Amino acid sequence: MSLLKKTLLASLMTLSIAAPIAHAEITMGLIPAENTEEMIKKFEPMRVYLEKKLGEPVKVYTATDYTGVIEAMRKKRIDIAWFGPLSYVLAQQEAGAVPFAVGIRKGADSHTYKSIFVAKCDSGIKNLADLKGKDVAFVNPASTSGGLMPTYMIYKQFGVMPKDYFGKFTYAGSHDAAELAVANGTVTAAADNDITYEKMVKKGQIDPKVSCIIAESTPLPGSPLVYRGDLNPEMQKKIRDAILNAHNEIQVTGYGELSHYAAVDAADYQIVRDMIKELKLSKEEMLK
Repeated sequence: MSLLKKTLLASLMTLSIAAPIAHAEITMGLIPAENTEEMIKKFEPMRVYLEKKLGEPVKVYTATDYTGVIEAMRKKRIDIAWFGPLSYVLAQQEAGAVPFAVGIRKGADSHTYKSIFVAKCDSGIKNLADLKGKDVAFVNPASTSGGLMPTYMIYKQFGVMPKDYFGKFTYAGSHDAAELAVANGTVTAAADNDITYEKMVKKGQIDPKVSCIIAESTPLPGSPLVYRGDLNPEMQKKIRDAILNAHNEIQVTGYGELSHYAAVDAADYQIVRDMIKELKLSKEEMLK
């Protein structure tokens, strides 16, 4: 064997030993609806279960806002994501997101939840009419229960947008931050949802005798798990089957206290598209 061939063979052997074996990797994005560390911890059992079922490493990705997760899916940096109803609709437009499963709360027979307004019980605020000119916090423009639905509620009842109805109008960034803003007296009231409210009451983070629900919405479709529409169809099926059957093997976790995941599709979220259309909201307004 020539010296050149020996050198090439030695180089190839070295590369085969040094280079790691390539593995596929699935990345799951989580919108920052609540405290990021808490959400990652909450989804960890599902991440571990999914990793086992797929036979691939599964990593979790978070961002500082809803838009960051939508953008990550658009750029194909994430394969699966947990979105709220509105952020899913935006991700469908921006990244071809496809909803496939939604969590069912323990004791419930539907995946729906509600947007709520909360104010201090002793504030004298009893309804939305009492909030005219007051300081109010929503969660995020891309949040359904903490952005779109409370905007819709104000618009339908008073014919104006929140920024023209309230005094100082702000976004808290997450649902628990909005609740704490009321409890701490930073704002007069805040928009949230019944899932986060119940969770924080149960944990003792807020007191229902201090923070009272003054208004609630009609039911909203639950927050879906989605995957990229251009993800390999075989992988889509494996992910979907794993999530929908997870309750047969583990105690499922996610947003709220869940019993299992049920199948959903794009049609389940038409109410969200209808609200966007009626409010004439631009993509820029919802993604800012």
